[in-house]
Amino acid sequence: MPTQQFVIEGGHPLQGEIVASGNKNAALALLPACLLTDEPIILENVPNIKDVRVMGKLLQHLGAQVDWLDEQTVRVHAQNIDRDQVDQELASQIRASTLLAGPMLGRHHRLNIAPPGGDVIGRRRLDTHILALEALGATIDYDGMFRMHTQGLQGAKILLDEASVTATENAILAAALAKGTTIIRNAAAEPHVQQLCEMINVLGGQVEGIGTNQIIVHGVERLHGGTFRVGADYLEVGSYIGAAVVTGGELTIKNADPQYLDMIELVFRRLGVIWEVRGNDIFVPREQPLVIQTDLGGNIPEIKPQIWPGFPTDMMSIAIVIATQSSGAVLFHEWMFEGRLFFTDRLESMGARIILCDPHRVLVQGPTVLLGGRTISSPDIRAGMAMVLAALSAHGQTIIRNIQQIDRGYMHLEEKLRSVGANITRMPIEG
Repeated sequence: MPTQQFVIEGGHPLQGEIVASGNKNAALALLPACLLTDEPIILENVPNIKDVRVMGKLLQHLGAQVDWLDEQTVRVHAQNIDRDQVDQELASQIRASTLLAGPMLGRHHRLNIAPPGGDVIGRRRLDTHILALEALGATIDYDGMFRMHTQGLQGAKILLDEASVTATENAILAAALAKGTTIIRNAAAEPHVQQLCEMINVLGGQVEGIGTNQIIVHGVERLHGGTFRVGADYLEVGSYIGAAVVTGGELTIKNADPQYLDMIELVFRRLGVIWEVRGNDIFVPREQPLVIQTDLGGNIPEIKPQIWPGFPTDMMSIAIVIATQSSGAVLFHEWMFEGRLFFTDRLESMGARIILCDPHRVLVQGPTVLLGGRTISSPDIRAGMAMVLAALSAHGQTIIRNIQQIDRGYMHLEEKLRSVGANITRMPIEG
């Protein structure tokens, strides 16, 4: 397939309805969980995006049968797992390939896997994964490949040295079939971690403390098959809220699962963004305050990500674009990843008033009129979506390249945006 780009003519307010896709990060944990049983599992509302398809291929390479029953329903039957070597080329494409370790050690006792790929937004350590799996009884050697094996995992008390989402998920996956009880402290509690725990319970597992920072897993001898529905992707929902706001549009986001949006709503409100919850939907009105709320004493507010239920780091890029259209100054402090903010030079080239203070902090002064007439490149999923928002808001035409990064996280992006009035076209890059 030839390399593709988005061509976006900005200045068109969004109007209408968009249906939220399933949670990408949840699907990337639920698919490996299917390796824990020899019975078939059906996953519904699965986002049909590149990262998810890659994970499906990784399962197939290990011997599982993976069938798409329709565009968003996947059936996985891991009856015969006949390999313990993960496909290295596929594993290098997604960060979530590490999540094969827990279920493979739990049920099959062996796995060889290369270091994972994924977004380049800074150092993303694997130490927490290794320490958790070793605490459960795995032996892990590294010679350019992680070579893991066990005589059988045993429940353990685990204190994670950081509240890593994927390390928490790996520990839960490994503990599901371990002998005895595992207590995971300083556990991540994001919606996708909660959905993994809920799915394991649907399959006959015993997980307690869902949504808290202490998760208790009582190991069982076996899990059975079942059906599970992936919840809405709250990061996608937040992105479309931002798209409505920066274009001056009015948008309803269907099946949005608003229960996952409390902190996003709190932070967006500080940027002057409001919306209404209507059942399981979100309604974003056309009239927005778009005035940044100062701290006490009129001080410049600071927005920074935190572990759940704090503001998600993946929403920082979207919030920065919204801030360019809000009246006032705000400091964004991205302490988690030292590469997350390097996309802001693209926004500056479009007219945004942004000062990159250091790799972790940017100061945004708004509102500013963004201008098209630029060709910019997407460095990662969320920065790419942020630049789509900037292009939708800008006067004139903007070309965004390296959009395969955006495709990894957003299903049918241009179709959804066109359906609500955006002028966006996917085109091949000639030559």
